[in-house]
Amino acid sequence: MFRIGYRTLKTGIGTAVAISIAQWFQLDNFVSAGILTILCIQNTKKKSVNASWSRFLACVIAMVISAAFFEFIAYHPAVIGLLLLVFIPITVALNIKEGIVTSSVIILHIYSAGKVTPALFQNELGIIVIGIGIALVMNLYMPSVDKKMIEYQEKIEANFYKIFCEMINYLRTNDSQWDGKEITETEQLLKEAKTIAFKDVENHFLRHENLYYLYFKMREKQFEILQRILPIATSISLTIEQGHRIAEFLDELSDHIHPGNTALFYLKKLYDMKVEFERMDLPKTREEFETRAALYQFVQEMEQYLLLKSSFKGIKKDENDQKEVNYT
Repeated sequence: MFRIGYRTLKTGIGTAVAISIAQWFQLDNFVSAGILTILCIQNTKKKSVNASWSRFLACVIAMVISAAFFEFIAYHPAVIGLLLLVFIPITVALNIKEGIVTSSVIILHIYSAGKVTPALFQNELGIIVIGIGIALVMNLYMPSVDKKMIEYQEKIEANFYKIFCEMINYLRTNDSQWDGKEITETEQLLKEAKTIAFKDVENHFLRHENLYYLYFKMREKQFEILQRILPIATSISLTIEQGHRIAEFLDELSDHIHPGNTALFYLKKLYDMKVEFERMDLPKTREEFETRAALYQFVQEMEQYLLLKSSFKGIKKDENDQKEVNYT
């Protein structure tokens, strides 16, 4: 389906505006302002500012070096090559190599002029300021991604619930027809969700972290634990009392993968269950021993799963609600 994104729309409008303003000021090579705008519009505010600063500084340096090379050596194509041999390492050393392409346009403008004058410098600075300035203005607006992050959160939690349900079913019946599609789906959802959450951080200059990003990182670590315990659960070939108790615990836990429940409550229940298991009679057969050993490992992994959540400070219900809520 054909779709025009925000960045494409801003690039189109910004380029037209930059060229129009540069033309209105009767600047030579006014179309170059549009090129600068295209190069400086990025998908986040921080990237846009960094790109703009790199290109501005690189262009200023290029103007100074160009004036020196062309005026003191010659206006010759070979001098352009020599100039670039000096200029490019400087931009790399200053970590502004993003500005190499843009600066090359300015260098060629000065070469084409055939003479360095204050008016030429003023013209080039005008193109640079207009092109970069319009890009920064266009990038002031970035669409909110909160709705998307909530959607990803809900999809991931729904998949966690399905995975828990399948483990519960197997612990109770030692049988499962599950195709495991939620495993690969959740892995992809987590990658996409983290990318979106990171972009949100990049769009706020005073924000160094995003609660949703931390949330998705936490879920990713929990997902790694689920991937480890699934083979443990499916390796259990004997249905025993401890397995039923763990299934009941998981059943209750799976119903509370949503706001308003703390992991500490379930850590306490898990600890009490472990103490109860330790008081039970020792296994009477080798098969029962292996089953109980696997279940013990299963419980240990679930403890790590809940500890990960207990260290997460939670997400606010909304911007006006100062109370933070927790997820299991």
